[in-house]
Amino acid sequence: MYAIARFSCPLAQAGQFKADVASAHQALALCPGYLRGEFGQNLDDPTLWSLVTYWQNVGSYRRALSSTRAKLEAIPILARAIDEPGAYE
Repeated sequence: MYAIARFSCPLAQAGQFKADVASAHQALALCPGYLRGEFGQNLDDPTLWSLVTYWQNVGSYRRALSSTRAKLEAIPILARAIDEPGAYE
């Protein structure tokens, strides 16, 4: 399964946001069941960003979100995501 989180961030905050997303991605990447992932800024609208992660299964993804490190480093960023469904199979 894969998860997509999309974000809107003002250009003036892009540098800090990139660092925050990198930290969130790293926290998730250390969790069991993580396969791969990436994040980036939209080419057409630089205020839009995405974080895409791939997991062995939905259980791995959900357990990752419950991990202590994810709660400290990833959840604060993921809470800023655009409110839309993001888990796909």
